[in-house]
Amino acid sequence: MAVGMWRRRVLVVEDHALMRSLVADAFAQRGFEITAAPSAVDALRLVDDADPDLLVTDIDLGSRPNGVELATIVRERAPHVAVMFLSNLSREAAAAQARDTVEGASFVNKGAIGSVAELVDAAEAVLADRPVEHLTGATGSQGALLRLSPAQRETTRLLAAGLTNAEIARRRGVSVRAVEKSVERVFQALGLGGDDGIAPRVAAATLYTATFGDPGSGL
Repeated sequence: MAVGMWRRRVLVVEDHALMRSLVADAFAQRGFEITAAPSAVDALRLVDDADPDLLVTDIDLGSRPNGVELATIVRERAPHVAVMFLSNLSREAAAAQARDTVEGASFVNKGAIGSVAELVDAAEAVLADRPVEHLTGATGSQGALLRLSPAQRETTRLLAAGLTNAEIARRRGVSVRAVEKSVERVFQALGLGGDDGIAPRVAAATLYTATFGDPGSGL
């Protein structure tokens, strides 16, 4: 993806194929990058590579893990991910199922929405509270850094702190391969190919430190 063409990523998990397709298409039409899965098991295989900003999942997926359990696991791996639950239950009943497990999640009753476009509207309202996307003042490489997803920016912080891919994988509870792919996406988004003689890892670390300061805090 070219610098400046950053898009939100959504992971859609729905066991009914038609509903899954409708929801995925609605998000795609709004410019989201889509990963879709029919079950929590499939979603968990995809989540590291998908690196989502938002998880949209039915609560009842027809098998275990259910949507609440899936969201809990995803949040343990990536606390920044916003969560939206789909359900045929009332909002109150659905919220009762997820209470005290998925903080800040939103709930949409499938029967109460007039169209899937309304679902995307609700998702965009949830994502509007997320901090990174509205930092619009910077341009160039710094602007590209600010447009990284929260997970990618955290990877960049850990790179700037001198951690190896293996150490980053251990801290984030993901595979080394998942970190390698995330690092590759960061370099691509920042336009760092090493063509100017500077190693991309060094360039990314320098850019992060110049923008945010010492990356060592919180390690």
